[in-house]
Amino acid sequence: MIGGGWQEDRLGSGTDPVVEARIVWLAVGLVAFFAILLARLFYLQIVSGADLLDRSVRNSVRTERVEASRGEIVDREGRTLVTSRPSFRVAIVHSELANPEHTFATLGFLLGEDPEILRERVGKPRGSDRFRPIVIADDLNREQLARVEAHRFALPGVVTTTRPRRFYVEGVDVAHLLGSIGEISARQLEKRRAEGYRPGDIVGQSGLEQGLETHLRGRKGGRNFVVDVSGREVEVLEEVDAVPGGRAVLTLDLDLQQAAVEAFRKVSTADRPASGAVVALDPRNGDVLALVSEPAYDPNLFSGIVERDVWHALREDEGRPLQNRALAGHYSPGSTYKAILAAAALEDPSFDPKRTHFCPGYFQLGRHVYRCWKRDGHGPVDLATAILRSCDVYFYKLGLEIGIDRLADIAGRFGLGKKTGIGLEGETTGLVPTREWKERIYNDAWQKGETVLASIGQGFSLVTPIQLAVAYAAIGNRGGSVVPRLVNRLESWDGELVEEVAVRKTGDDQVIDSAVLETVSDTLVKAVHHPQATGKLARVPGVVVAGKTGTTQVVSLDLLKAMEPDGIPVRFRDHALFVGFAPAEAPEIVVAVVVEHGESGGAVAAPIAQAVFERYFSKQRDEDEDGEARVASD
Repeated sequence: MIGGGWQEDRLGSGTDPVVEARIVWLAVGLVAFFAILLARLFYLQIVSGADLLDRSVRNSVRTERVEASRGEIVDREGRTLVTSRPSFRVAIVHSELANPEHTFATLGFLLGEDPEILRERVGKPRGSDRFRPIVIADDLNREQLARVEAHRFALPGVVTTTRPRRFYVEGVDVAHLLGSIGEISARQLEKRRAEGYRPGDIVGQSGLEQGLETHLRGRKGGRNFVVDVSGREVEVLEEVDAVPGGRAVLTLDLDLQQAAVEAFRKVSTADRPASGAVVALDPRNGDVLALVSEPAYDPNLFSGIVERDVWHALREDEGRPLQNRALAGHYSPGSTYKAILAAAALEDPSFDPKRTHFCPGYFQLGRHVYRCWKRDGHGPVDLATAILRSCDVYFYKLGLEIGIDRLADIAGRFGLGKKTGIGLEGETTGLVPTREWKERIYNDAWQKGETVLASIGQGFSLVTPIQLAVAYAAIGNRGGSVVPRLVNRLESWDGELVEEVAVRKTGDDQVIDSAVLETVSDTLVKAVHHPQATGKLARVPGVVVAGKTGTTQVVSLDLLKAMEPDGIPVRFRDHALFVGFAPAEAPEIVVAVVVEHGESGGAVAAPIAQAVFERYFSKQRDEDEDGEARVASD
């Protein structure tokens, strides 16, 4: 009874309070859980729905800009100087990296590069950059590409792309004329954003690549495609083709360019590497036939990622390979200036070119003695003899008669002391000194001794090789001056004519009276063809060449006297110059040569000009023979 009653009481009392409490708490927990879940769903679906949808689309659909191939640049005969070729690249999409350490270590092994360098190229992208492919390796060969592609399924965030890469067919031989390309800088982007440029775009940085940027760049395309979780392309949704850049046909003659480069490098010695410039123009229209600056660099180095040590080496190179000496090299014109001085004298009707001055080998002005290059002197010389034998004393006296301001006026008319208008960035003006200039710059009066030095192209006078070519073109034209022209015509990528680039004049139809320049031209012929001429190494069989040599001091004679002739450092040795045109009676080509520290214009610079003249006229002879053969066969 007692036991049975106890069981009855327990059963009749209802649910255990502990269990009941647990059930309540469980119910509360479930309600809270579902409340939080509903709140989260509301936030995701309603509050953040649009943003999350956008992220979802970005994770599955990728937009890729398709780079346009830059336009070709060819020489006057259609030979390719620079073009574009496919280049394979590896890039990282930072937002998709699953295991950065593993990814960079694997890529370093596959590409044969330091993983840390690859990591540095990615940096720490923020914002939208995390979703943009960042190039870490450029211009892969097919073996490297195959290795990366074979492992890419295990490397989320790694993508491979193809992009046009600039290829300079002639490499260093045409470097300074063609220029180089590179990634757009922040300052350039600020100026050109309205033209559709964006960060990471490639633009021309120097030379014709920069000058013809608008024509060469082309129009980008694009594509939208679906990717899987590993970033691999699954399906192309939309695609717009890129339009290649236009073609530029230059006035340059590759044969003459190569002849100039080869001749220039032949004068290089163990202690004097070739440095200087060569410019060849057609004086009839200003066409640039050759433009060489030595030493040069390989513009292909700038077609992709430029390694830091490569850039540093080029910047620190004492030979300054990045400088275009043809347009920006400042040199004393030396005796090449004597033709300008002769023109200034002959313009005065009272001047007698047959009058002689005696050259004892020196000229004394007050307490200063100015030497002639020939220590024992030239004896009595007239204008023609003074030019062909390059007598300094004659021109010392002639310069004092003319005066510095009149000499400066004539030099300016020939294009010295100002830009030629060739249309390339970096061209400099040189310097034609005057009384006013010295008073303004040095707050000092002009001295007669400075006129003496200016009369032989020394002292303050500075010219660029392109200016010398333009000046002698005016002499050869008997007064007609032209503006150098680099581009013959511009075409679309498929050959349609876009623009025929016109020949430009300086605005001065006649620099000086043609009769005056006829006389100057005659004296320049003697300076090459006379038995005692200093420029005889510029002769070309069957062609009458007119020209003038020059040798200019780099340091004072007093400093050189303190040294043994064989012990003079290269950097203190004289520069060598030659400028000339041919055929003298109706010039078709003018050539200006400057060899830094070459010591002798006649021995070093003149043979370089001769090589260019020879190549030009040999081509003319070949063309004439081909023409005759065609007529005969017809």
